[in-house]
Amino acid sequence: MLDRGIFLCYNVHTMKDLRYLQLWDAYGPLLTDSQREICEKYYLYDLSLSEIAEEKGITKQAVSDALKTSRELLDSYEEKLHFNEQTQNYSLAVSFMMTDVTRALEAFKQKYPTYVREIDEIIEKVTVGETVDLDKEEN
Repeated sequence: MLDRGIFLCYNVHTMKDLRYLQLWDAYGPLLTDSQREICEKYYLYDLSLSEIAEEKGITKQAVSDALKTSRELLDSYEEKLHFNEQTQNYSLAVSFMMTDVTRALEAFKQKYPTYVREIDEIIEKVTVGETVDLDKEEN
């Protein structure tokens, strides 16, 4: 049986890493080259502190300190700029709008079955994020 405490600890750790990966994505260029490299190896390539230390020829504590400093900087940038928060809010709003558009198209399709093919094409493009050209002429 799975120990819930272990799962919860893993899940919280994973979510925290995801948050810092998002912040690194937004603010990574503001970090020093060394901080950026260590964060990249840790968050993107999932290397351990020991593996990073060995690769860079520094101590595990130095890697840990660099990550701590980087996290503090990333938190500070987000606290001041809110770029990541705004991006997430925007993405969520777009997702809700796309759901509403898809539902409206499905309702339209039920009411006007002669347009099923065209509506299905639009729905397919909307769900994969393609641009829909509503003014194109049919051959």
